Amino acid sequence: MDTTQKQARTRNRNRKRIAVVTMGVKLGDETRGYTRFRFLSDLLVREGFEVDLITSSFQHWEKAHRDCSKACYQDLPYRIVFIDEPGYTKNLDLARIRSHRVAAKNLRAHFDRTAGEYDLIYAEIPPNDVARACAECADKMGIPFVADINDLWPEAMRMVVNVPVVSDIAFYPFARDARIVYRLLSGAVGTSDEYAARPAADRERPYPKATVYVGNDLAAFDEGARAHAHEIVKPDGEVWATYAGTLGASYDLATLIEASALLEKDRLEHAARHASERTTYGPAQERPHPPVRVKILGDGPDRAKLEALASQLEAPVDFLGYQDYASMAAYLCASDITVNSLVKSAVQSIVTKIGDYLASGNPLINTGSSPEFRAKVSSDGIGLNVEAENAAALAHAIGELAGNASLRKIMGARGRAVAEREFDQPQSYREIVTLLRNLL
Repeated sequence: MDTTQKQARTRNRNRKRIAVVTMGVKLGDETRGYTRFRFLSDLLVREGFEVDLITSSFQHWEKAHRDCSKACYQDLPYRIVFIDEPGYTKNLDLARIRSHRVAAKNLRAHFDRTAGEYDLIYAEIPPNDVARACAECADKMGIPFVADINDLWPEAMRMVVNVPVVSDIAFYPFARDARIVYRLLSGAVGTSDEYAARPAADRERPYPKATVYVGNDLAAFDEGARAHAHEIVKPDGEVWATYAGTLGASYDLATLIEASALLEKDRLEHAARHASERTTYGPAQERPHPPVRVKILGDGPDRAKLEALASQLEAPVDFLGYQDYASMAAYLCASDITVNSLVKSAVQSIVTKIGDYLASGNPLINTGSSPEFRAKVSSDGIGLNVEAENAAALAHAIGELAGNASLRKIMGARGRAVAEREFDQPQSYREIVTLLRNLL
């Protein structure tokens, strides 16, 4: 071995090694999934750490097992470690619970085999049992453990199944595992202030924490929007209100569809009244808002039911299905209004797509009930808050923005500024790096 190789090996031994653990990440040539932990792994390597990105052999969004030998998973700045998991077919069922349990068991075996090799474990929660395995293994090895809190289980589950006593019994394992994770963590990163503060309810000792929104890579968003802009044809005078995301239990697309039907009915009645009077609009007369079409980007278990509702109501809604990230960016930028549509009982705080909505430079209509995000929408002046599950109120808000281009421009510009300041991953994720350096 020559002197250069010896120096390189010495440097590598002196570099801290971090295990980044997530059961949900988009890798290689995959088209669906979250990029948060992949981006963080890249950033940590650039900041001088050695990183193992530990994830599942099962791809959650495709509901299929990965071919872990594929070239796209190799020769990366970080090492990918695949943990065997049997898999499941639905987002919420017993098979998924069993699958995560097996993954947690296999993850423990991995840390037992590699004891002494890691200096810190960074893991997402949920899944709670997977995060618990990480917390307990880190505690056993005497190294820091940091939880990345991006949802609250079992709180979110109660939105789907909330039967007195029965739910308490069924969800007890999730609550137990969460308490253990929160008590053992050395630090917490939350995708909202609420999530970052959540562990305090289950522990007495203070802990370092940071709020780092899921966000996006603004440069990649802008490039995708530019590259696909020519593919989108938008009729002159038409206003688009767009939702991007899952068509499932937490997300209230039914009310959005009903609101669009109310808007169209109101516009047509207004035009008919004016036509019957055979007059022209004076400067003081209220003009009808432009035609509004709702664009729904995404897929999920409720799609067929929602399409049937839109057909029944003759609502001006287009279901565009799942779009890759670049195409989604182009659609958002071609739109005029973005809609964060959640049911009343949804516990989500600041969801993944908010960074993309704000990056589009359009105003946001928020029906989410999170006090934190509602306050942010108001204080930052980036859009309008609307009561959840209120079709008339939502229709009014969309109509207000549809008929006021200057207000849309002002709110959209504020939103873009917030995206650049708080949601751009290359900048915002440095706060995670700082927290980890301090713990190490």
